Amino acid sequence: MRATLRRRLTRHSLRLYATATSAALALTALSAVTAAPARAQGSLPVDTHFASGALAGFTTPTEPPPGANNWSCRPSSAHPDPVVLVHGTFGNMNSNWRGAAPLLANNGYCVFALTYGGSSPDSVIQGVGPLTDGADALSAFVDQVLAATGAAKVDLVAHSQGGAVARYYTKFLGGAGKVRRLVGLAPSGHGTTLDGLTEIGTVLHLLKPVNDLLNTTFPALVDQQVGSPFITKLNQGGDSVPGISYTTVVTSYDEVVTPYRTAYLSGPDVTNITVQDQCGVDFTDHLEIAYDPIALTDVLNALDPANPRSVPCEVVLPLTGPLH
Repeated sequence: MRATLRRRLTRHSLRLYATATSAALALTALSAVTAAPARAQGSLPVDTHFASGALAGFTTPTEPPPGANNWSCRPSSAHPDPVVLVHGTFGNMNSNWRGAAPLLANNGYCVFALTYGGSSPDSVIQGVGPLTDGADALSAFVDQVLAATGAAKVDLVAHSQGGAVARYYTKFLGGAGKVRRLVGLAPSGHGTTLDGLTEIGTVLHLLKPVNDLLNTTFPALVDQQVGSPFITKLNQGGDSVPGISYTTVVTSYDEVVTPYRTAYLSGPDVTNITVQDQCGVDFTDHLEIAYDPIALTDVLNALDPANPRSVPCEVVLPLTGPLH
């Protein structure tokens, strides 16, 4: 047992080191990344670098990302469903979606995004409240989008915690009849072991006191652990809801949702994709995947399967994204 714990702690330390190294590279290269012209399709610039996108949007959680929340937008016959973007833990709509929102808008979609889970709407720390509260917020927001656009259904694109929130909404809050497609990017709907830390905490009798503390400040972190009451309820009766098409896109370098394949869903009308199976030099991590051009092409294909696009392949680094 002690040897196993040592191996897990060593593996976790290496992951932390790799993440810290990537963060340092992101900061030292940030000026070059932000100075480089953003790759754009259509009229809006599309950010493919988490480091620049997150920094640009983190302090303005009530400001929609480029291309989102145009309440006068009316869906076209080509894309009749508005797309609602659901962010992850510690993120907000502006920090999470400065890649996906303009990309979707440039491709003719009506795009909407919400910020939820903070102590207040303008708090810089978002996505940390109970996931059931996040699902309530999503339910109200979808109704607002449907009323404004006149659409019958929406498509959901969700990152990390957003995937769990979206599935809860469709299973328990009446969302099944209002959602046509659900696309998850590294979703946490089956919970995470945090690379074995929850198991180590259980063995050392530390998990409960740590979770008691987290529940007073960041209950979302407890809700997303493997075996939590939220995760247990979410997955009772299966992963999918009839009538919804599911696509899940994951990365083998995910350091947050672990093991990474647990993000896969099962059931009818479910497609699971690992980006490294499409591009071996894509090293995107849990955060960069929402900006990754390979993963975002998968999003476009999931939303419009009748007109598939060729999936690109290029070097993508954790946090800092493509090399240009």
